[in-house]
Amino acid sequence: MTSDTPKSPPPGSSPGGGKEKNPDWANGLKQLYDSVVEEPLPDSFQDLIDKLDSKS
Repeated sequence: MTSDTPKSPPPGSSPGGGKEKNPDWANGLKQLYDSVVEEPLPDSFQDLIDKLDSKS
């Protein structure tokens, strides 16, 4: 027996088949990530990296 009810699209796909728009939280997450990546390296980390590089 077949059903005339259309199947729902698989998760993560857009019903129109076009490019899917990112949800609002995804834009906020990307902005947070970008802000962390752009932060300067703390001096203590830079000192540690310099010490490790000088031993090589």
